[in-house]
Amino acid sequence: MQKQTVTLEIPEEIYQRLANTARGMKCSLEDIVIHTLKVGIPPGYDDIPEEFQVDIAGLDRLDDDSLWRITSSKKTAAEMKQYNSLLEANSSRELTEKEQLELSKMRWEADLFMLRKAQAAALLHWRGYKVHSR
Repeated sequence: MQKQTVTLEIPEEIYQRLANTARGMKCSLEDIVIHTLKVGIPPGYDDIPEEFQVDIAGLDRLDDDSLWRITSSKKTAAEMKQYNSLLEANSSRELTEKEQLELSKMRWEADLFMLRKAQAAALLHWRGYKVHSR
């Protein structure tokens, strides 16, 4: 295949996303740019609430095995039992201040957990893998 050289200026944010993805995939920036031109830019995180964006942005740098571990991760039964117990208590009575703080913390952690799983799956899909929900 004949190749052409193109020089262009791109925003720093896009460059960093592509460079991070290249590092995570252990391939050249050129390969990532070519892949991006073929299938589009890796899944973004602009629609994710600002409080989670730093955590989610870091997923671009991860290798495939790390992303697979995230997509297959699960909360423990004890964590789910505690979370559900607090949710039930919250619907039937007023929580104590300590319970409210714990529920807020657990809700934030659950949101981050699910966002990380979804973004990891989207990145794996972008990288060419078939990702099935379970």
